[in-house]
Amino acid sequence: MAETAPQRLELPSGLLELCALLGVPRDSLRDQEPATQKRRARPPPSLEPEVLSVFVPPFVRREDSQQAAAGFGTLSKTKRLSLRKKREKPRAEPCKDLPGGPRGLDAEDVCVPNGVDLLALPQLCFPGGLCVASEPKEDSVHFLVLTDVCGNRTYGVVAQYYRPLHEEHCFYNGRPHWEPSRLAAGGAGGFVPFAVCVVSRLPYYRALRDCLSCLLTHLKLCKDFEVDNHIKDFAAKLSLIPSPPPGPLHLVFTMKPLQIVFPSRADPESPVVDLDLHLPLLCFRPEKVLQILTCLLMEQRVVFFSASWALLTLVAECFLAYLHPLQWRYTFVPILSAQMLDFVMAPTTFLMGCHLCHFEEVSKEADGLILINIDSGSVTCSGSDRVDVPDIPLLAAQTFIQRVQSLQLHRDLDRAHLGASTDLNDGRARRRAWQQRLNDQIQQLSLQLLVGIFREVKNHLNYEHRVFNSEEFLKTRAPGDQRFYKQVLDTYMFHSFLKARLSRRMDAFAQMDLSTQSEEDRISGMFLSPRRPTINNMASRRPSPQRVAHRRMVVSMPNLQDIAGPKLLPRNTSLREVEPPDGSGTVLNVSPKSTYTFKIPEIHFPLVSECVQAYYSDCVVLLSTAMNCLAPDSSVLLARYLYLRGLVHLRQGRLLDALLDFQSLYKTDLSIFPADLVRRAVQSMLGPERAQARRTPELGWLISQVLDTPGDAPKADDHVKNFELPSSHMALDDFVQRVQESGIVKDISIIGRLFEALTVGEQKLIDPETFRDFYTCWKETEAEAQKVSLPAAVVEHLDKNECVYKLSGSVKTSCGVGKIALTQKRLFLLTEGRPGYVEIATFRNIEDVKRTTVAFLLLRVQTLKIKTASRKEVFEANLKAECDLWYLMVKEMCAGKKLADDHKDPQYVQQALTHVLLMDAVVGAVHTSSAMNAASKLSYFDKMKTEMPMAVPETTAEMLKHKINPSAGENCPHAVDVLLYTPGHLDPAERVGDARPKLWCALHKGRVIVFDASSWTVHQHCIRVGSAKLNCMAMVEQSQVWVGSEDSVIYIISIHSMSCNKQLADHRASITGLVVPDGTEAPSRVYSCSVDGTVLEWNVSTLRVTSRLQLPSGGLSSIRLHGGCVWCCTGKSIMAVNGRLRRELKVDENFKENTSFVAFQLVPEQEQLWAVCSGYDDIYIWGLKDLAQPLGKVHLPDCHQVNCMIRVKRQIWVGGTGLSQGKSKGKIYVIDAERRTVEKELVAHADTVKTLCSAEDRYVLSGSGRQEGKIAIWKVE
Repeated sequence: MAETAPQRLELPSGLLELCALLGVPRDSLRDQEPATQKRRARPPPSLEPEVLSVFVPPFVRREDSQQAAAGFGTLSKTKRLSLRKKREKPRAEPCKDLPGGPRGLDAEDVCVPNGVDLLALPQLCFPGGLCVASEPKEDSVHFLVLTDVCGNRTYGVVAQYYRPLHEEHCFYNGRPHWEPSRLAAGGAGGFVPFAVCVVSRLPYYRALRDCLSCLLTHLKLCKDFEVDNHIKDFAAKLSLIPSPPPGPLHLVFTMKPLQIVFPSRADPESPVVDLDLHLPLLCFRPEKVLQILTCLLMEQRVVFFSASWALLTLVAECFLAYLHPLQWRYTFVPILSAQMLDFVMAPTTFLMGCHLCHFEEVSKEADGLILINIDSGSVTCSGSDRVDVPDIPLLAAQTFIQRVQSLQLHRDLDRAHLGASTDLNDGRARRRAWQQRLNDQIQQLSLQLLVGIFREVKNHLNYEHRVFNSEEFLKTRAPGDQRFYKQVLDTYMFHSFLKARLSRRMDAFAQMDLSTQSEEDRISGMFLSPRRPTINNMASRRPSPQRVAHRRMVVSMPNLQDIAGPKLLPRNTSLREVEPPDGSGTVLNVSPKSTYTFKIPEIHFPLVSECVQAYYSDCVVLLSTAMNCLAPDSSVLLARYLYLRGLVHLRQGRLLDALLDFQSLYKTDLSIFPADLVRRAVQSMLGPERAQARRTPELGWLISQVLDTPGDAPKADDHVKNFELPSSHMALDDFVQRVQESGIVKDISIIGRLFEALTVGEQKLIDPETFRDFYTCWKETEAEAQKVSLPAAVVEHLDKNECVYKLSGSVKTSCGVGKIALTQKRLFLLTEGRPGYVEIATFRNIEDVKRTTVAFLLLRVQTLKIKTASRKEVFEANLKAECDLWYLMVKEMCAGKKLADDHKDPQYVQQALTHVLLMDAVVGAVHTSSAMNAASKLSYFDKMKTEMPMAVPETTAEMLKHKINPSAGENCPHAVDVLLYTPGHLDPAERVGDARPKLWCALHKGRVIVFDASSWTVHQHCIRVGSAKLNCMAMVEQSQVWVGSEDSVIYIISIHSMSCNKQLADHRASITGLVVPDGTEAPSRVYSCSVDGTVLEWNVSTLRVTSRLQLPSGGLSSIRLHGGCVWCCTGKSIMAVNGRLRRELKVDENFKENTSFVAFQLVPEQEQLWAVCSGYDDIYIWGLKDLAQPLGKVHLPDCHQVNCMIRVKRQIWVGGTGLSQGKSKGKIYVIDAERRTVEKELVAHADTVKTLCSAEDRYVLSGSGRQEGKIAIWKVE
């Protein structure tokens, strides 16, 4: 295939996009001067500001451009871009010129970045107009947000300063020839304002403000004709500073007299936060903050007002930061000049800002606006049309207010006990550290607010079909919160939020949701169907006196009028941090994030190519030095240095070095890998240069990934559907999808049984009316269960995680009159009159269930009789028409409980509950005499127990401890490909919950699920590591899990963060094995093998290959370490290699043709090798010193296939497939390694045993194939 022609590489810009000088042209000032003298007593007239000069990078002198581009390949080096007013040459006599000159552009080209409108920029830089002042004013700063036609934002910082108008008050040689006392006496002709505007792609408000403050100290002391040069030098410095990559590394740049810090964003999904997030909390009470956030969530038309231009942007940006990760996608113009006021008449959603002097005008002229007065802290509505903005959900609002009140917002109070800093930059550093800690706290509490509002949205999502059941979600909301959710659910912001949830994006919301999830939620997450309120939930729903009182304290927002609510707790202004009484103030326990800084080297002038190249060389030297000083475990920081050095190498034109740095991000932190930039860099390379790169081992794979993978991959389907009832007849496939979308059931096999129950006759179609009736019955039963409120005398008899799934009508029983209640554990009678609790039976103790009829007057009444093992008396209930249904339900629950006990698998009870509730809905939907017959088709476990009685073998029952289902909540089970157990340990960097032992389970398509091995609950639902099948896993240094994949990549998962940001791509074929050596020095090395016969030894600290071994034949399936050799199983042979072939066991010399080694295990204590071949039901044993003849064999009874072997203590556990009671089952054979006898046969799974792993030699865990997809835990004796 011919190489594509090289393309020009547009280099990423630095921090600066544009720098402009704005003010009044010289002509206007000359005309203004005599008028000013005549009308000295009148207010100065307003002048029309203009753009005087524009400076756009790159700033390389034209005469050096060709030299600069000489070694840059095809790098795109555009001309110096600047625009300025023509001006006269400076004269020798006293300067009479001010910045500016006659109209007309310089001869140089002008190319202004997108999003910057030079026509509107003067109005934004002087939003209050431009007037000549009679006396000098203090410098001022304000901030802009500029948006292009595509919605991309750039950010501006504007500094205004004043210069004298009259010629005798000009500056000469840096010395001012005026004094304030003389000016006050009227000697000066006035002072004219100028503005310097810096535009950046990132919102570095604080950093760029500091930079401009440093610039102004020079502009005030320079001659007029030197202003442009100073601004150009200033802009050139900023343009050479790269944007810091996401993470803990901040950039520091010296601009005398200050050290400027450019903070990085926390992660690639987070925004840059370079402002004080507590500003709104100083301006508004917490209730008003909630009102404003509600207005933004409702996508109202919002206008901020303040007498301070700077506060308009800063406060608006703070509120948008509070909403992260939700994003404001509408018009955002935080500053409107007087000429732009008509913007507020726009009918679409927007967020704007105006000066406070326009408040009355806007309030009268525009209807339906939310008017927010920053200076007074008020929120009102404009015009006669009142905006209906409801209260934010009560519990979330209450928690937010308490947490805000616990914050320490006043630095002087918080740091009153500290001494004064005698160093300017040290004091600034302390201030930044305090502000960063406060910002972290505010970001956490605002994120907790969003999680509190939207956490339960995930319970009503169907991920496979991307459906959100909004109606059912609204039904679960409290009556007082209904209006809020109804309006929010219709917004574009919420729609984008749904897309992220359905895509399972692990953003800040998902991480906070996971970290604050209760243990009860973790357990219920394993059993997704059906959901009902637990006894614990019922107790928490009872309103406490504190909550009732606080409901009155939360200010409601009908029509957004200012309501004076009862006085809240006073704001915390002392040094003591107040902890709310309910413990909700955990926001204060934010551990400070470790941050680091890298100091940008000095930039030398004049700005010619040699100086720029020297600056880049200094950057490379400093970055390389910093990398060499890092500890081996500082991969996060190393990745940031590599990223920055790669950018610098690109600017130097050293493409190969840049690609090597970016390729190293695979081994350090892949989350910041600049994929698009690397693709463009490769495409810009000339043919010989690209060929040289391909010959470099580290770059060959990277270039193949970039060029061979289609650049324009098809966009993932990110639509969101709302659930709708069907309007036409449905076959099985349509019915399965519709039921899954409804959120009732996901399991395809259960839906198949439901389909059989609802279809009558041979025509296997379900009409929409039947489905609608079934769906209505299901939801009505669900709603009734939500309303169940048990008295305290009843609750104390039940477990806190029990749920009431079904209540009968009021019936007469042998224990009195009442309602029979069914939970997942028992039946009990809720007596009438004085509510009481009478236990009928637990499902485990029920021995028999019968239906009978008894005579009552002239009628025969159907009765249900339940006999238990613990009582002699038989419970009897006159259930009448409900009798047949309750008979089926109790029998199914008993059968499910029996299976759960026999197989140590609690999911059988959950499936039985699903069958029971589906029976109830089917009976309500089928209005014929065959309703009970239809319901009986869902009595699956009871029929299984009757028709196929299969007792669990005694040995299996004794050894089996528990079963878990990693495919819970999926449409169908998936094979368990690999299992790994990691022991618990408490690391200072971890939370206590993270220090527990974990079970790592690899499923299909690169999915890894992590279980808490102390409770067998889900710890991390899904970690994505590629999209191919996973073959092996290993724990490395107690902080990493290495995963080998079919796609030839080793993925490294951090145990601390549960994220995969590192990849090793040195293999060229499917990874088949990972081995970590035993011993004290072992963690520094890891061995990996691939199917093409390659064995690599890795240094864990550097993630570099330290040795490579290539076997002569392929088919390598596994490796082991022993005696200084690597033992390799290639299918056709097992060989010991130590640099060279030491020993080899060939399969064709010992067995028949067309067979191969499937698995092998080394027994070092006895110097033995155990191996099994395909097609054999024996395990053969060889001595390690002599592989010529086997020492013996162990027969595996009724074995069809062996898949895996592990050694546990003095036992060999073998997993595969075998016969049990005449059926093929997944079996485990436990062999005594010394006696060479099969001690136990364990009937492990309904499908083959695919993988085994040991848990500290106390337990063995087995994973089954896709027909069952479960994990069994066995005790080791």
